Amino acid sequence: MRAPESRPRAGLRGALVPLAVAGVAASAAVLLAVRSPYQPLSYGICPSVLLLGVSCPGCGGLRATHDLVTGDLAGAWQANPLWVLVVPLLVLAWASWTRRRWRGLPSGVPPAWLAWTLLVVVLLFAVLRNVPALTPYLGPAPLP
Repeated sequence: MRAPESRPRAGLRGALVPLAVAGVAASAAVLLAVRSPYQPLSYGICPSVLLLGVSCPGCGGLRATHDLVTGDLAGAWQANPLWVLVVPLLVLAWASWTRRRWRGLPSGVPPAWLAWTLLVVVLLFAVLRNVPALTPYLGPAPLP
């Protein structure tokens, strides 16, 4: 005798985790809109800049998010262009996850090549943004 397959719950109850993630992200966005990361040391300093003197792939991410939330796309691009490109993809992935959970479908597993592609892109961005000739284009914009 086979055990019945278990399906995730549908509706609001099934989508609680994606909605909780959205709530945390919205709270962080509100915090960044209210408390500007453009104030020196307002959120601390990036450990890779402090310890190694290089910009990590996330450097400028708080400022980019602040600029996106306040509607300054150009400022966000100057702070961290990779983050500006990734945010819409994350929103689409979250929407797909939420829709699947709402309908009671399993969340699904992304293909392995996607993780490897993301790793290569992030590492390449980390290297290129520290090349002196590319720093004006890819490096985080200096604080005013």
